[in-house]
Amino acid sequence: MDCSNPAITKAMSEGVRLHTVPRMPRILLAACGCIDALKFRLLCQEFSGWAKISVVFTKSSLRFIDTESLFPKGLNVYRSNSANELLQWADIMVIAPLSAHTLAKIVGGICDDLLTRIVQAWDRKKPFYVAPSMHLFMWKNPFTERHLKCIEEEHDITIITRKERGSMTVIEPQEDEDKGEECEIGAMVEPSEISYTVKIAHEIILTYYPC
Repeated sequence: MDCSNPAITKAMSEGVRLHTVPRMPRILLAACGCIDALKFRLLCQEFSGWAKISVVFTKSSLRFIDTESLFPKGLNVYRSNSANELLQWADIMVIAPLSAHTLAKIVGGICDDLLTRIVQAWDRKKPFYVAPSMHLFMWKNPFTERHLKCIEEEHDITIITRKERGSMTVIEPQEDEDKGEECEIGAMVEPSEISYTVKIAHEIILTYYPC
């Protein structure tokens, strides 16, 4: 088991508890409006192999996502007043991709859509993962750095490759290999890596800290 992964180390050291019984974990997947939302179908496919999933979209993400083609068929898609239901249902939340726009709204406490209402009311005892996706200049912008610093202080987060603490995990963007020699950091990590990170951390929690 890869215990060098910061999310796994955090799970072992802090023992964040899940509200679970012996069943498949219930994971709420959410997508924001940026180009990496094109990978959301693959993200659903990766998670559906080991978890029950429901999905939430921001309005702008629908420019990149065909909800009729999501895998698996019959996936529960929520777009309106379902915050309380989803807050009770979900064991884990994953926002991938997370846009700079939604990050700013989370920091500002703005609750003008289903996704931000869920985030604002999320139980901090439950794991919460975000995988940002934005242009290099947006990722390096002082406002973005300030927003990450703010939620680090308020939510006690983990930023993979940076820190190892907290119940919220930020999976940093990767280098965009499609740019060749002009390779830039900013692309969301691959769906398989996101799924692996969440799955292994979940298994560690259940192994060392069963409810």
